[in-house]
Amino acid sequence: MSGARDKSDPPAAMTRAEFLRRAAGAATILAAVALGRHAAPAAAATAMQTRPIPSSGQRLPVIGLGTYQGFDVAAGSAEYARLPAVLQALFAAGGAVIDSSPMYGRAEAVTGELLAAAGSRPKAFVATKLWTRGRAAGLRQMQESLRLLRADPLDLMQVHNLMDWRGHLPSLREWKAAGRIRYIGITHYSAHAYAELAAAMRAERFDFLQINYSHDEREAERLILPLAAERGMAVLVNRPFGGGGLLRRVRSRPLPGWAAEIGAASWAQLLLKFVLGHPAVSCAIPGTGRPEHMAENAGAGIGPIPDAAFWRRHPLDI
Repeated sequence: MSGARDKSDPPAAMTRAEFLRRAAGAATILAAVALGRHAAPAAAATAMQTRPIPSSGQRLPVIGLGTYQGFDVAAGSAEYARLPAVLQALFAAGGAVIDSSPMYGRAEAVTGELLAAAGSRPKAFVATKLWTRGRAAGLRQMQESLRLLRADPLDLMQVHNLMDWRGHLPSLREWKAAGRIRYIGITHYSAHAYAELAAAMRAERFDFLQINYSHDEREAERLILPLAAERGMAVLVNRPFGGGGLLRRVRSRPLPGWAAEIGAASWAQLLLKFVLGHPAVSCAIPGTGRPEHMAENAGAGIGPIPDAAFWRRHPLDI
């Protein structure tokens, strides 16, 4: 599950107007969304950073989009009507990764519908998950995911929470060899499963790992993130805001004065830059169904991304 803001969150202490005045790049994106068109390509100084997928060398933009909750909406609803602009904001900022799952209700179908309607599938790096047991059930679920997402080939198929990962691995490898999926991965949301996760990472070669990681949830730093780097696995980070609770806790506080040094104009951007500061992290995928949040999140991938030494000098007391 992705780190989505709670739909009942009160307005942030920093107003959107203030945010836009301080983040010219995000303002450009939002202006393009308001006009219903893509923004012109950003200058190199304001381009989203990318990092390589170790198994291929393909470069992946560092901020993506999780579809948990935000894309599980009914066609014709006000929430659905906002989603084309969410995808537009992602692509206008230079982002590409869209992560979904059969667990997320209508999210796969909605994602596929919107990408097809906009003709923007070529801009997207589409990922989903396999969450069932047994080879036959796994093959059926993968086929259905590709149909709903209208993505054949699919960029990334992940075994969710290690469910029957040994049983699914032969099918995943067959589909990868046949060109139906480009990368394979594994995920888990719980630190209690990290011993089992580490064993799987050591036993087999996976292209990707998806885990929780935030300033509030740092257990992955001890074993899982270093092991992913050692094993050559790209890392997608969900819940980079700690499920939204972290943002609610800090939103009334002023940003540290040094936040401007790293181009962080909001707490969301500061927290995402913290996550991206770990060298093993490839891409953070906060979930949202609002275009202004997508534009704000994308801004975290622009400008400096501090390393561990910076955060030791500037610890976040939150």
